[in-house]
Amino acid sequence: MEALIACFKPSPLPGSQQKHLRTRPSQPNHRITHLIIPSFPRLRSIRPVAKPSRLFPALSSSSAVETNAEAPEMEAQVEGEKFDWYAQWYPVMPVCDLDKRRPHAKRVMGIDVVVWWDRHEATWKVMDDTCPHRLAPLSEGRIDQWGRLQCVYHGWCFDGSGDCNLIPQAPRDGPPVHTFQKACLAVYPSTVQHDIVWFWPNPDPAYKDIFTKKKPPFIKELEDPSYTKLMGNRDIPYGYEVLIENLMDPAHVPYAHHGIMRIQRRKDSERVDREGGKPVELSVKRLDVNGFLAKQDMGASKFLSPCIFYANTDPITDIGNGSASSAGAPSSPSARKSKMALIFICVPVSPGKSRLIWVFPRNFSQWIDRVIPRWIFHIGQNLILDSDLYLLHVEEYKIMEIGSLNWQKACFVPTKADALVVGFRRWLNTYAGGQVDWRGKFAGALPPSPPREQLMDRYWSHVVNCSSCNAAYKGLNVLEIALQIASVALLGIFAATKHSAASAIRRNSVGVIAVVCFAASRWLAHFIYKNFRYHDYDHAFR
Repeated sequence: MEALIACFKPSPLPGSQQKHLRTRPSQPNHRITHLIIPSFPRLRSIRPVAKPSRLFPALSSSSAVETNAEAPEMEAQVEGEKFDWYAQWYPVMPVCDLDKRRPHAKRVMGIDVVVWWDRHEATWKVMDDTCPHRLAPLSEGRIDQWGRLQCVYHGWCFDGSGDCNLIPQAPRDGPPVHTFQKACLAVYPSTVQHDIVWFWPNPDPAYKDIFTKKKPPFIKELEDPSYTKLMGNRDIPYGYEVLIENLMDPAHVPYAHHGIMRIQRRKDSERVDREGGKPVELSVKRLDVNGFLAKQDMGASKFLSPCIFYANTDPITDIGNGSASSAGAPSSPSARKSKMALIFICVPVSPGKSRLIWVFPRNFSQWIDRVIPRWIFHIGQNLILDSDLYLLHVEEYKIMEIGSLNWQKACFVPTKADALVVGFRRWLNTYAGGQVDWRGKFAGALPPSPPREQLMDRYWSHVVNCSSCNAAYKGLNVLEIALQIASVALLGIFAATKHSAASAIRRNSVGVIAVVCFAASRWLAHFIYKNFRYHDYDHAFR
């Protein structure tokens, strides 16, 4: 969790200085010098409606489990309510990173979907990413001049309801084959909440109005206009379970991210190593099918199953309907304080792959987001994600070898610092079958491990999916080429200038500028590659 806490700061680039708010730290184990997190407002989310049906299993409002943070026993399965992986809303992408002019390919829960803007209904649509004709991906198509989704293989066109409007190869005086059921697309229920597109992973018409019965989790800060929101996304080359565990684990921060985040050093008499690790007091106070509440010395956090991990510095109180609220939040405008929340949304994609959407709402220093573009913040955030990426990728293969249900037997977790990770594994084994339910879409094995440069690639995992970084990448490449052209042109002028005393100064100035332009283009090329393509992280020399 602290990995992304520390990367978010009111300074554009890692290492830069800014004036910051001085209050108490959000975590008890380390003081973060460049960002100190104050108390937080209330968080609300929606608990599934308690109806005895396949879609809405009955929920126990009184179920509470006190987790032994030292070494709690894991329960493989218990009788009672179970978590249904396909009766949940899943986030697809932030709206700010979707282009209305084109369709987008996404995979969630092993389902390949195409996300596109239906201008006739003025809404985002989520549909099956397979043309019924010859199974070509519709996400490689286009939005035609009439606002229809067009398959570019043979030109079949579909509207926002999934109906086929046109089969160019069908005779006009022949039977209306485009109206046949087999020519239509599966449409998934979808909605936009908190500027994120969500979808329900079941296209059955019975769930068409599911939004009226069950909504995506509601987070108050993301709808409050007094808060600014930093939002980002990245495709991660390890699974959903490992991603959530890592975000719940503050104890790894001074080690896995050493040299990136400036954490206040402890007194020499208290330090046990260079990095400054120390005991962390964490505990899980309530665990049920909807997730759990967690307590820290200086705050609290909440896991809202299956995707959201929310952290703040005030205790979170469950209000009985699946929502989470921070205790002691001021009710009057005069009592308003600077607040910030940390929201991590972890999306199951496929075995060995996940997607992270992060949002950091805050009600102070709003001017920063209006002045500094998102891509500058993403440089530091991606570096932090990269610094433990290879560790977690390898860890997942080891977990797969022993089996996820045997995690507790294989891992030695004797301290309270692992309480949240143990709590998540307990929730997973007790209520969710021990792993994501892929419904037989995959054989169960992880994909082959790619070369390190491909594994830690930033371009395809983030840049192409982020509107801000993609625009910066293109703009900086244009600037690099312009500098190269300028250096060549100036060298030509330098060579063509006649030698004379009067022109010597001008001639030498042209030569110097040419060299500077060339050097700047080389530096810029390195900057682009390191921050938008690939940046390795060698722990041995940190």
